[in-house]
Amino acid sequence: MSVDITIPSPGESITEVTIGVWHKNTGEWVEKDEILLEIESDKATLEVPSPESGLLQTVGNPGDEMAVGAVVATIDTNAERPADAAPPAAEPTETPAAEAAPPAVDTDAKATSVARKMAAERGVNLAGVTGSGPGGRITKQDVASATSGTQPSAAPTATPAAPAAPAPKSAPTPPPATIVPGSRETRREKRTKLRQRIAERLIQSQQTTATLTTFNECDMSAVMALRTASKEAFAEKHGVGLGFMSFFVKATVEALRAFPRVNACLDGDHIEYHDYCDIGVAVGTPKGLVVPVLRNAEAMNFPQIEAAIKNFAIRGRDGKLTIDEMTGGTFTVSNGGVYGSMMSTPILNPPQTGILGMHAIKKRAVEDPSSPGSIVLRPMMYLALSYDHRIIDGTEAVGFLKTIKECIEQPGRLLLDL
Repeated sequence: MSVDITIPSPGESITEVTIGVWHKNTGEWVEKDEILLEIESDKATLEVPSPESGLLQTVGNPGDEMAVGAVVATIDTNAERPADAAPPAAEPTETPAAEAAPPAVDTDAKATSVARKMAAERGVNLAGVTGSGPGGRITKQDVASATSGTQPSAAPTATPAAPAAPAPKSAPTPPPATIVPGSRETRREKRTKLRQRIAERLIQSQQTTATLTTFNECDMSAVMALRTASKEAFAEKHGVGLGFMSFFVKATVEALRAFPRVNACLDGDHIEYHDYCDIGVAVGTPKGLVVPVLRNAEAMNFPQIEAAIKNFAIRGRDGKLTIDEMTGGTFTVSNGGVYGSMMSTPILNPPQTGILGMHAIKKRAVEDPSSPGSIVLRPMMYLALSYDHRIIDGTEAVGFLKTIKECIEQPGRLLLDL
């Protein structure tokens, strides 16, 4: 019996995807639910698991564009399992009574999160697993090998070397940009679905909104002092670092409450107001900028905001963010300062009507507010608010940024809900 594996739909309105990395090759034995390949859409990267156990026959190649619903591979379920194939994870192995209890998982071992989860499920002690990943990091393949008894020991005995298995097929990558003086060579690289979608959204924003940007600056001294004094205790209690983004998200919530039209959107001849603050946080990934959303940010505290942003950053880097997590925001915060940006005019993310741009913190000479006429060096940050002038007036935009400034320069306002 042959089972077809079709391209799943990554989300509404998406009809075509790009084949990414193949984790298995044609002719290899695969287990049910084992990840076969990754597919890339204009919004997210998804993993496609095997629906059954059997021999794999691939159809699509890395870089190919395929329609949703098209057959990308088949599984021959009538094929016999090769003798050297790893046993399925559900199959129990005989264990002496004295060793029946699964070994504890070593939490200090260097391993990926997927490998740790698999080790916990299978009772594998990571201390005895040799990592094959970068820097000796333990991967899920290493845990699977340890489960099947094929993991190499610390001091292997001399055995004939087995032929190397073919490497999984991966998406084509451009050659390294080695520039030779005097060369006039050119290179071409096809844009990913994500980059194409980003381009479409940016053009749509420029053509359909009356975008204007206003600026202000804030003194980061108080926030930096509070962060320095509290970051160790904060990390010890909550298990996550205290960054500047949580302060700005909380300040944004206060400003949106004070100026609700900045949190609204246009719906034909009507303005749709939102009683909640779903704040998108721009996250840079190797494949482009994505904007996952903090749902009901007004109900989140500092630890929850920091934990959510950290989770977004990790999963965004690994292409694991879902489409639902990246849609439906009412306002966006973008921190170009982490890349060294001093000033920018961020582009709106329709149908949102506002986006806050944060920038690099630089010491500048400013007037000391506690001693008029005196000049002091202070860590300053430029703030930029781009907004849709069809809904938001200049006075509201200036007032919004002024509220952000006051909350950052007097962080006690955030803690006391003032």
